[in-house]
Amino acid sequence: MITNCCNMLKGLLGRTKKIGVEEKGTELNRALGAFDLTLLGIGGIIGTGIFVLTGIAAANQAGPALVLSFVLAGVVAGLASLSYAELASTIGGSGSAYSYSYASMGELIAWIIGWDLVLEYVIIVPTVAIGWSGYFQNIMQNIGFAIPDALGKSLRDGGLVNLPAAAVILVMMFILNAGVSHSARTNRAIVFIKLAAILIFIAIAVFYINPANWHPFMPYGWFGHDAKGLPVGIIPGAAIVFFSYIGFDAVSTAANETKKPQRNLPIGIIVSLIVCTILYIAVSGLLTGIVSYKELGVAAPVAFALQKIGLPWGAAIISLGAIAGITSVVLVMYYGATRLVYAMSRDGLLPVGFAKVHPKAKVPRRIITTIGIASALVAGFFPLHELAELVNIGTLAAFTLVGINVAILRRTQPNLHRPFKNPLGSIGALLGAVASFGLMLGLPGLTWTRFLIWLAVGLVIYFAYGRYNSLLAKTNKVIR
Repeated sequence: MITNCCNMLKGLLGRTKKIGVEEKGTELNRALGAFDLTLLGIGGIIGTGIFVLTGIAAANQAGPALVLSFVLAGVVAGLASLSYAELASTIGGSGSAYSYSYASMGELIAWIIGWDLVLEYVIIVPTVAIGWSGYFQNIMQNIGFAIPDALGKSLRDGGLVNLPAAAVILVMMFILNAGVSHSARTNRAIVFIKLAAILIFIAIAVFYINPANWHPFMPYGWFGHDAKGLPVGIIPGAAIVFFSYIGFDAVSTAANETKKPQRNLPIGIIVSLIVCTILYIAVSGLLTGIVSYKELGVAAPVAFALQKIGLPWGAAIISLGAIAGITSVVLVMYYGATRLVYAMSRDGLLPVGFAKVHPKAKVPRRIITTIGIASALVAGFFPLHELAELVNIGTLAAFTLVGINVAILRRTQPNLHRPFKNPLGSIGALLGAVASFGLMLGLPGLTWTRFLIWLAVGLVIYFAYGRYNSLLAKTNKVIR
């Protein structure tokens, strides 16, 4: 019996896709170049992390040492990005880490990481939308049209529904349904606006630094617990602000809509992460330098800081930039969610009807609409902090497996053509995996419980449906 169980497990894990076989039946439009992908990455990375979570993490986790949390999170993200770049150039596929795992670790692991990524993308969209709503309501209040709490806050936060958060998702749903070219142009314009706003904040803030605000620099040390027993310090702060780096992995979901993907995907992933890391370190350092970290636990901390130092016009500019910036994150992460589910549906692990591509727009409209409605409901009725922690653990789990994927393929297929190679090799890939898992350990126990429940539900779905409906299992045909 034990032997039979082992053989069955080996068969499940060993059902892998072949690398290098062109995808058949895909009707997505290849319209994106390296510049588009870089802006897609920046559009996905810079948003709620820099405009919202900087204040929350400074006030509740790290204090002025938040800058070190960003450095630490940036190193982990950098290690993961090198692995993503190698796999994106070597394997490709619209499913990102899901597709990579399918080729190296087998169908069961691919399902687990795919289900994990569904959690990341589908939850991050409403999470970011809630941050967008905070800035939008700040602007409306400043011009005399305050949104009542009943329509501006979730049930858990004292209202009925966060209507602005739900509304922005539905608007993005219509943009994505129009096609990838329209989405790329929209993202490009928004990215330029938010980069301009960030540079304006930097230019203003350098003249208002009060060094006293940086003391004590490490009020919670590297790792500790507050009065409620929750983790605080630089490492837990890094686990929270790691949310800020989520987005570069969405670039890899665009493989089937990219021109020269083996060249352009690594460029988009790495360049976008470098640009954003520099901006994060600069903004977090300046933010805690102009206002005490104890006052930054608000929905719009960057705008609040400029109001605090007597620059309401600067706060207005930042709020507009934040609106633009967070809008692009909603768009990019929403896009990534749809392409991931498209890949899983195309492979038969989810209903294949979802993978139908609209003949004119060349996008999977059924998936876009379904995810849009579900995300709008979550954004309307759940609070920000619970969603952010759940997104982080899902993303870090995916990054852990991506690093392991690189090491496995380096071992099992050493002669595989790799247009881009992780310069740190297998050791660097595994180091990134260990670092990602280490940050996972800095998240609260309740977040882990919710994550494990999500994975358990996923396993039930796989063994009840995906295992028997997998295209690879039915036909032994490979569709990468």
